[in-house]
Amino acid sequence: METTRRERTGRGRVTAILLLLCLVTLSGCGGPWRDRYLDKGLKRLTQDDIAEKFGPPSTAKTPVLGGNTVWTYRVPMGDREVHPWDPSSLTAGKKTKAPPSPSPFGKSLAGNEEPYREPLYCYRYTLSFDEDKRLKDWKREECVPRASEEETDSQ
Repeated sequence: METTRRERTGRGRVTAILLLLCLVTLSGCGGPWRDRYLDKGLKRLTQDDIAEKFGPPSTAKTPVLGGNTVWTYRVPMGDREVHPWDPSSLTAGKKTKAPPSPSPFGKSLAGNEEPYREPLYCYRYTLSFDEDKRLKDWKREECVPRASEEETDSQ
C-alpha cells in the first residue's frame, strides 16, 4: 500500500514536533541542579526549605529594621556541572594527557601518576528572602573570576 503525500507530510510534522519537544526537555536538564531548584522555587521556597536542601548558609544577613534577608552559599563546582552540554567538558578526564588546571583544586598532589581530576571552581549563590522568609530572588557568580575571563575583559 502506497502512502499519500498528505500522510508523509503529517508524519514529518509529528516527527518534527517530537524532536522539538525532546530538545526543549533536554535543555531544561542542563546546568547546575541548584539553579533549577531555585528557579522553580521563586516566591515559594522558604528559608527552612533551602536550609534543609543546601545546609546552613555561609553567611546570613538579616536587617534589624525589617527588609530582605540575604543568604550566601559558597559552592565548589566543576565544568561538567556548570556546562554539561559543552563538548570539551565531556572529553576531559579521558585517558589523555591532563590539561593544565587553572585552579589549585584541580591539581593532583600525588604527581603525574594520579588520574586527571576535574578542576573545581568556587561559585557564590546569593539568595534574597522577603519578610515572610520566602525566596524573592537569587544569583550565581564566581567567587573569583577565572584568569582566562579576566584577560578577555581587560583587552
